[in-house]
Amino acid sequence: MREHGGVNLSRVAMLSAHTSPLEQPGGGDAGGMNVYILHLARQLAERGIEVDIFTRATSSAQPRLVDVSDGVHVHHVAAGPFEDLKKHDLPAQLCAFIRDVLRSEVQQDPGYYDLVHSHYWLSGQVGTVARERWSVPLVHTMHTMAKVKNAALASGDTPEPPGRLAGEDEIVRLADRLIANTDEEAGDLVRLYDADPAKVEVVNPGVDLDVFRPQTTADARRSLGVDPNAELLLFAGRIQPLKAPDVVLRAAARLIEQHHRSALEIAIVGGASGSGLEHPRALAELAAELGFSQRVRFVPALEQAQLAQWYAAASLVCVPSYNESFGLVAIEAQACGTPVVATRVGGLPTAVSDGVSGILVDGHRADEWASVISGLLEEPASMEAMGQKAVEHAASFGWQATAERTLQVYHEACAAAERNMP
Repeated sequence: MREHGGVNLSRVAMLSAHTSPLEQPGGGDAGGMNVYILHLARQLAERGIEVDIFTRATSSAQPRLVDVSDGVHVHHVAAGPFEDLKKHDLPAQLCAFIRDVLRSEVQQDPGYYDLVHSHYWLSGQVGTVARERWSVPLVHTMHTMAKVKNAALASGDTPEPPGRLAGEDEIVRLADRLIANTDEEAGDLVRLYDADPAKVEVVNPGVDLDVFRPQTTADARRSLGVDPNAELLLFAGRIQPLKAPDVVLRAAARLIEQHHRSALEIAIVGGASGSGLEHPRALAELAAELGFSQRVRFVPALEQAQLAQWYAAASLVCVPSYNESFGLVAIEAQACGTPVVATRVGGLPTAVSDGVSGILVDGHRADEWASVISGLLEEPASMEAMGQKAVEHAASFGWQATAERTLQVYHEACAAAERNMP
């Protein structure tokens, strides 16, 4: 049990309706949010708070309950078809999901949960019901927002539907506290959703500094079978238009043709996701069209320890997204000592210290990206110094700090709820 300011917290219900924190990040709907939820839950458990995570079951073979570690339990809730259910079909299954979440509390003593923390808008819809039925505070983390995404759509991407827009507006109105990943996201909540500034709190996500740490580039390359003399550009993440991996390939074409980078190689780590599932071979076809398929290595989504090796092996890590609420890939890469080139959007200006631990690029023009990357590759001593600064920058984003700040938000939400009780 954790006490702060007279408020006791012993058990939290965490909601992740559309994707399980146990799924492998980097493919399908699993990404940075999965990493976030699992690490935060573990950190809360270490501080004496029991965490029950509710997520939708995607297979009949999944156990109903998985005890991940002491104090962290994942509940697989049957809601709709187990397999081949697309994310845009999930709103129709929320009633079944809500039913089982509420049922789990009914089977316990009154007041079993002290607080609900929902992640992403689908879970937020469930959270608003649980808040009312259980008479507990609701803390919500958006992770991504429809109005922000629709304002900067990638070519070929699909706008978020009106139902999501309405759902997010409702969550903002009903949640007791809203957690934003960065100051910019907090501003978006107030500006675009008319959120009460007093209810918006900024909590930076973290990085596992035990896994993502500096390694010898030569050793990492030897282990992965990468040419020790290559100039390796790495993209890691879900393959979809929002993440813009095509920008890396188009920039690479310019680097080869115009900047004569004959040692250039590209690694794409991750699996198709979102609208990228409609054309899963689009990147391979683009590489063939650009004439350098032999230089591109496609790697399936990896566990964190293997991903850390790829970060260490890379000369640069590229994060060309059209929007990122934070950018965990950028922080993970920097923790491994590798500079990052990223788009100046969303939370990436927080994740990357421009000119110190990496470079931020305005827009997605291949020529501009190629020019920035070439300038870095031509100055290996400067890149090495930037890599050292990257480690220092990432060190301030440990999950321990994220958990402590999140706990402060929890206690503020509980204290506010107590003050507002009739």
